[in-house]
Amino acid sequence: MKSKVQDELLLNVKNRLENCEDVIYQSLRIHGSTCTIIYIESIVDISTLHEHIVKPLIKEAAQVQHNFDNFIDCMDRGDTLSVPFERSASAEYIANMIVEGRAVLIVERLTESYLFDIVLYQKRAVSESQNELVVNGPQEAFIEDIGTNLSLLRHKIKHTDLKTIRYQIGDYSKTAVYMVYVDGLCKPEIVSQVDRQLKSISIDGTFGISTLSEQMKEGVKSPFPQFQYTERPDSVAASLLEGRVGIMQDGTPSALIVPVTLFSLLQSSEDYYHSFFSSSWIRIIRFMFAVISLLMPSLYVAITTFQPSIIPTDLLITIAASRENIPFSALAEALIMELTFEALREAGTRIPKPVGQTISIIGAIVIGQAAVEAGIVSNPMVIVVSITGIASYIIPHFELGLAFRLLRFPILILGGTLGLIGVFAAAFLVYGHMASLKSFNTPYLQPVAPLVISEWKDTFLRAPSMLMKNRPKAYASSNNLRRRK
Repeated sequence: MKSKVQDELLLNVKNRLENCEDVIYQSLRIHGSTCTIIYIESIVDISTLHEHIVKPLIKEAAQVQHNFDNFIDCMDRGDTLSVPFERSASAEYIANMIVEGRAVLIVERLTESYLFDIVLYQKRAVSESQNELVVNGPQEAFIEDIGTNLSLLRHKIKHTDLKTIRYQIGDYSKTAVYMVYVDGLCKPEIVSQVDRQLKSISIDGTFGISTLSEQMKEGVKSPFPQFQYTERPDSVAASLLEGRVGIMQDGTPSALIVPVTLFSLLQSSEDYYHSFFSSSWIRIIRFMFAVISLLMPSLYVAITTFQPSIIPTDLLITIAASRENIPFSALAEALIMELTFEALREAGTRIPKPVGQTISIIGAIVIGQAAVEAGIVSNPMVIVVSITGIASYIIPHFELGLAFRLLRFPILILGGTLGLIGVFAAAFLVYGHMASLKSFNTPYLQPVAPLVISEWKDTFLRAPSMLMKNRPKAYASSNNLRRRK
């Protein structure tokens, strides 16, 4: 007969797991006492449960020379089971641990139960990066399992100073979140600020790491990202060695890196896997087309509408001839094409992958050609919008590219209503906003504003690695020497 202690604890656990039909209750009889193993079959390691918990308990039950007291003593010493465990008498805590993937052993006549961490969720294999492709360098990317992601990071940095601090966020989702950093390389105030913000998050659940960035974001009125998203373990490892802090969440195949600057968002992992000549040239192209993606349509509209005299005569005649029968102004023409391009881009993202890219490309060609033949838009405008769209894809980080795409429209409207004065005023406001912006107390435009010439070795160009002996001052602590003689 079960004891009152076990009956009460088991009843309380069952009440908290009421209507959870996937919960398994397995009873065993050991030395005249009833034990109950409780678990959810779909989220525990069944082989570990049976081989290292159930079988040893059955074997213990067959030991006639043992009694119940001996059994409990052996359990507490770890002689009976090889699986690590903890003990708890709280029914609420036990129920919460069961739904997180633990197996629980409730033993008659004991006020405390044994909890075994044998969680095993379904996960996919480590695969190539989908959004941050490189020709050279590692091809592996994070997956949705936090344990695998931490192991990928540990494989890159094999040092005791790599610290991982665990948080549980979400009242219902109870999602595991880790802050990772290299002790001694990053500024303690950044670690403290990240720790404080993570602890202050109070939400029902988080299923994407972007939820954390929104909860932590200081400048919510800024369109510019203050976190760097990456799905590459090598990018996180390199950032940690610069003195930055990483944030990783279970269930998300990407990580956050803080603090960030505009120039770190314009850098790619592949910059460091090519020669410094190639990387510097590619970086120059990237900066140039980033500016083009932001300003080209507004400059074209402003110049053709208000300052056509600065255009060479032959080119001006060509543009005027192509716009002769267009019923819309240059501003309306640009807005029509930009909005159409954005719609095609979004449709290409939502359509299934096998046909998405084909439809988006064909759609752009067909719609552009049809619009020109119908006299709705001119050929030069199609060229300008196409170059702008291609330029936006050159920006390595999606969030920064999205900010540029968003700002392109108000700048375009200012250029179409005020001319070059409106474009320059808008560019000045954007620059002023970025200059005043900080990501975890790090200036967004460093090393340009404030000016730090010594860090220009890895800003607009990439100097040879032997010349970059110091870590960036924006992130690193007093230990800023990257290379030692």
